[in-house]
Amino acid sequence: MPAQSTYPPVEIPNVDLWTLLFENKQRPFPDDKVIFEDADTHRAYTYSDVKSTALEFGKGLKATWDWRKGDVLALYAPNNIDIPPIIWGTHWAGGVVTPANPTYTAEELAFQLQGTKAKALVTVYPLLATALAAAKTAGIPAERVVLLGEERDPRSKVKHFTSVQNISRATRYRKTKIDPARDLAFLSFSSGTTGVPKGVMLSHRNIVANIMQFTAGEEGNLRWQGDKVLAFLPFFHIYGLTCLVHKAMYSGVQLVVMPRFTIESWCAHVQNHRITFSYIVPPVAVLLAKHPAVSNYDLSSLRMMNSGAAPLSRELVDAVYARIKTGIKQGYGLSETSPTTHTQAWEDWDKFVGSVGRLLPNLEIKYMTTHDEAGSGKEPVELPVGQTGEIYVRGPNVFLGYLNNPAATAECLSADGWFRTGDIGHQDEHGNLFITDRVKELIKYKGFQVAPAELEGILVQNETIADVAVIGVESEEHGSEVPRAYVVLGGERKGDEAAEAERIVRWLEGKVAPHKRLRGGVRFVEEIPKSASGKILRRVLKERAKGEGRIMAKL
Repeated sequence: MPAQSTYPPVEIPNVDLWTLLFENKQRPFPDDKVIFEDADTHRAYTYSDVKSTALEFGKGLKATWDWRKGDVLALYAPNNIDIPPIIWGTHWAGGVVTPANPTYTAEELAFQLQGTKAKALVTVYPLLATALAAAKTAGIPAERVVLLGEERDPRSKVKHFTSVQNISRATRYRKTKIDPARDLAFLSFSSGTTGVPKGVMLSHRNIVANIMQFTAGEEGNLRWQGDKVLAFLPFFHIYGLTCLVHKAMYSGVQLVVMPRFTIESWCAHVQNHRITFSYIVPPVAVLLAKHPAVSNYDLSSLRMMNSGAAPLSRELVDAVYARIKTGIKQGYGLSETSPTTHTQAWEDWDKFVGSVGRLLPNLEIKYMTTHDEAGSGKEPVELPVGQTGEIYVRGPNVFLGYLNNPAATAECLSADGWFRTGDIGHQDEHGNLFITDRVKELIKYKGFQVAPAELEGILVQNETIADVAVIGVESEEHGSEVPRAYVVLGGERKGDEAAEAERIVRWLEGKVAPHKRLRGGVRFVEEIPKSASGKILRRVLKERAKGEGRIMAKL
């Protein structure tokens, strides 16, 4: 039997995101409450500022570009306080937002623009050249590329998003009617279980549900009066979008927004803004435990931190607490679950270290044998709760499927709503989930997903490479998995082995975003181990990697 959440069910209003955030009659905080503040410049939006700016942009989309329900707007920018009103203005106009990684190359961005059939692209001035190149490839007119942030185009050829407005002041433009359960709010790109990035279709109801679910999981510990959350997790990822952007607007808790992360700037902002809470990832926990700069700052305002992306060890949690006297609770989720499914209660942060917490309200979970364990032609079977198996979840925050990819959807989402996560784990008698392994072959580098098949597809284009396989290897230096390529050369080496490996690493570096680089290096092999059907036997390479010593590359 599936396990139920230990939390009581919560009511999930049948409304779209605009209605939840801007027509909430139970909102406890005032219109002039500051919600978003730039950590560096102190530029800020109050609640009423966000609403009015979003409304102007939404009307501008309809008046300027005849925006229709379902039209897609792409966001290609680092964290910025202009992002929230652009998102909700697009929603007001009936649009869908697809956030893109700001480190993408023009080719990677164009892939997302083409896949989503985006009608407009919003970026920042430093990324304008890349954005225009991608837009041209995807068939987006240059006049539909606009800027956000404080830096404008000095040539005045590309306009700012605030110039997309209802100039005529026509009164005929109204909020587009939304079906929360069926209409999309976001197309968030994830690699799913295998292959190149896929568009994760998230409805308004998915995000509304997750806001209500993790609000219950916080149990009132974050308050709009007094608490401040430091936001460096990327807004292009659903983790940042839901847990930071939407939760701040719903709860009234002030979000102090960092456009980029360094441990020194993070510590300085905690000290100067008197931050009380921060979402982090495991590599940041490593820095907090070990980096010498941390000792130079007063971090005493911090009440709690929350870590996701990978489980933390007790040793690391204890080391951080010993140094800065702040606990780290943990959570779990995926792009396909909007994202959060589990979180530790504040008071449990040091009781079940290694666990990602308990299942949130309105969710079910079951543990299944894997397809490999089931055997050829057999379906996985459900295991008793408490045994280790592949994790399946069901609930209102589970996505609608992958964009234009019914085969990939069918692989992981059943007709009755069960989502196959690809992760392996078990829960204890208190309902705490422990993640122990991963069925899927994705590499997780500091919270970013890297699909081996995508890198392999690029690497084989190199004229010197005859065959290649990519796996993730653990790196103490980086505090996470890193990609490593096993390469069969097709011709003569141009130098010694180390020089050839470095050449391949640098060649790929110019073709992918930074998180996809071969930080695990390159190893040369005579052949790639494969099954009779031609599938790469990554487990064989992983075993080989264990005997190859520490990672030398510093990238």
